[in-house]
Amino acid sequence: MPKITYIDHDGNERTVEAKIGESVMETAVKNSIPGIDADCGGACACATCHVYVDEAFLAKTGEQQEMEKSMLDFAENVQANSRLSCQITVTADLDGLRVTTPESQH
Repeated sequence: MPKITYIDHDGNERTVEAKIGESVMETAVKNSIPGIDADCGGACACATCHVYVDEAFLAKTGEQQEMEKSMLDFAENVQANSRLSCQITVTADLDGLRVTTPESQH
């Protein structure tokens, strides 16, 4: 199973195993990762699962679709590597993925 490391704004890391086919957000919720609230349940209708994707994995997470781009307009401190974790599907290629939650989500 791929492993994902979630990092909070203070630098605290938590690494968990992820199930292929689930989203990075679903993995976070199942593992009680702080800072990923997922208020809409993964429907890409909020921005409470906003993360910063480690640059080494950015290309592997896929392209942002229009709906995700629109929802990121509601997020604070959006950066070039910002993604909604509900829109990133776990694959074997994402083993070792590192994502950081913004300070505004804590």
